[in-house]
Amino acid sequence: METVEQRGLAIDTLINNAGLGDTGPFDKEARERILSMLQVNVVALTELTRLVLPQMVARKRGKVMLVASLAAFQPGPGMAVYYATKSYVLSFGRAIGHELRRTGVTVTTLCPGPTTSEFAQVANLQGAALFEGPMPVMTAAEVARQGYAALKAGRPEIIPGLMNRISAMSTRFTPTAILLMIAGRLNSGERAAGGNI
Repeated sequence: METVEQRGLAIDTLINNAGLGDTGPFDKEARERILSMLQVNVVALTELTRLVLPQMVARKRGKVMLVASLAAFQPGPGMAVYYATKSYVLSFGRAIGHELRRTGVTVTTLCPGPTTSEFAQVANLQGAALFEGPMPVMTAAEVARQGYAALKAGRPEIIPGLMNRISAMSTRFTPTAILLMIAGRLNSGERAAGGNI
């Protein structure tokens, strides 16, 4: 930000897309990995957003995209910290979007489901039902296209993919015990028999 200011530049769009995940029981996760997830998914995202917003509000224009996840809509056994950080991103995006509604600055929270990228490998999710089961895996290009269209339109939230939207909506009506069971199975290495979990 100091360099941007020194060069007399203005940031019109911020896309907070960095994210880090991990798989496994919370009590067995490395402390360093947990702190890294919190730092990348929560602290850095919040700090970057706070650094650019005052200038956008002063100019009465600007767009911010926060990349959350379908994980933001429920708790996630086997990926407890990751799911919790993405819930933070969704809640944060909704709140500041409301605060900024009359400023000319928009906040769009992107909530993709399983997406083809290096995320599964980095988060140790290879072979997990989340990427090998019944949920369709979208390409990064598809997610980016839908996210960018929502950002341009100033939409507050976008969940790419029909099945992902249905999944997010169903969390409102599904008992927590069932959500916990499903998420735990999706995040584990268990493959679904016959495509069902």
